[in-house]
Order: sequence, then structure tokens, then C-alpha cells
Amino acid sequence: MVSVFSRRVIAYIIDFFVVSAFMWIVSFFLNFAMSGHAYSLYQVLIYVVPILIFAYFIYCEKRYGATVGKSIMYLQVRSKNGARISMPQAVVRNITKIYWFPIIFDWAIGKILKTDRLLNTITRTVVIDELR
Repeated sequence: MVSVFSRRVIAYIIDFFVVSAFMWIVSFFLNFAMSGHAYSLYQVLIYVVPILIFAYFIYCEKRYGATVGKSIMYLQVRSKNGARISMPQAVVRNITKIYWFPIIFDWAIGKILKTDRLLNTITRTVVIDELR
């Protein structure tokens, strides 16, 4: 059986593709609205992309308890007491996902501290395996 960590990594990759597909659609409409000025589009996307990535993770985890990737991999985000996560928990635990790569530092610091992820510890959240 595949470990929860491996399934979390696969879920993260799936989420990358989901957000990338969504960003392709957003960039198409922004390009159309800006009359095809590619340089202006790139200046806007540098601010729009992180906001939409952040919003995706916050919305999905707060509303549904999982992102698309986590749902496909049968994972759920919960508070340590078993309840759905609150908005502040969703915001703080997803800060490192804004530009995709800071999550590595979050995970590495968590491993040094012998825990899951640093921000999961701070927010008192846990990713649970729905298959158990």
C-alpha cells in the first residue's frame, strides 16, 4: 500500500495541474481583455497567480476538507480534534503554497522538528487517510 506521504505528494502534483489548467483559462481571458499585449499580461499574472493559488487551497480545504488532488487520493484535512478546519487554520496552513516551492522548507523544518509539516503543527491540523 502506498504511504500517506506518497499520496500527499501525488495529490500536490494533481493540484498543480488543476491550478495550471485554471490559470491557463484565466490568462486567456486576461489576454483577451488586454487586447493581446503579452507584456502587460505577464505584469498582471505575477500578482494574480499567487492569489488564485492561495484562494484555491483555502477555499477547497475550508469548504470541502480537501483539494481536488487530496480528494482523488482519499485524504482529508481536519483539525486535531476531528472537526473541519477554520478559516484562520486554512489561511495559515496554506501560506507556503503560494509559489509552490516554499512547501519544501515547511516540510523540511517539520521533519527536523520530528513532525509532519511546521504549519500543520502551528495550526493544529492533520491530514487523515480516508481509506482507514
